[in-house]
Amino acid sequence: MKPRVEVVAVDCLMVRLFDEIAEANMPWMLAASDNLRAAFGAQLIDLVPSYTTLMVHYDVLALDPAQARELITEALIDLSPNARASGQCHVLPVWYDLSVGPELTLLAQRAGLQVSEVIRRHSEHEYQVFALGFAPGFAFMGLVDEALAAPRLNTPRKKVAAGSVGIAERQTAAYPVVSPGGWNLIGRTPARLFDRERDGYSLMQPGDTVRFAAVEHAEFIRLGGDDTPLEALA
Repeated sequence: MKPRVEVVAVDCLMVRLFDEIAEANMPWMLAASDNLRAAFGAQLIDLVPSYTTLMVHYDVLALDPAQARELITEALIDLSPNARASGQCHVLPVWYDLSVGPELTLLAQRAGLQVSEVIRRHSEHEYQVFALGFAPGFAFMGLVDEALAAPRLNTPRKKVAAGSVGIAERQTAAYPVVSPGGWNLIGRTPARLFDRERDGYSLMQPGDTVRFAAVEHAEFIRLGGDDTPLEALA
């Protein structure tokens, strides 16, 4: 690993630790995040982790670019994987059904699988939360089974229901709020993924892990799920 520092803006530097996405990256990303927060202290405005990078937003009134780069270099000396717990493990119940997950059939056909096998493969893996973005509480997770990987839709939907679970390439995610979106939808969770009253707002944070648990329709409704068919939202 050879970290590189790239300029993003007058008050932002991007620390690139890796060139390829991998679950094994996360312990290193967490370690770098902790070290950078400690190094910048009160001069740090925000630190945004992603799959392979960390964006450092710092106070330009307190540090010039050369000083910021020096702090980054010092923070990454002798970097080693973080030995602390990787984060919280979340189990998200999901109702996998064509009325809320219309791409279930498409993914099954692409992979030469039964829909039930698509559901099994998606729900049997524990996913790493790599980053938050796109919308408040939207967690990018991976990596999904290669057989389930699929490109985003050619034409994004204008409205995707909150809780919709989808796949894009080898990523999976759940939409926290109603929004446009082009991911392949396979189900819906009743979990509240974004809450202004929650510390940190988002249910999930980078470094957490997630498992999707298939539930029947009755349990989905009991847990507060909205079963409005996708086409009714248009």
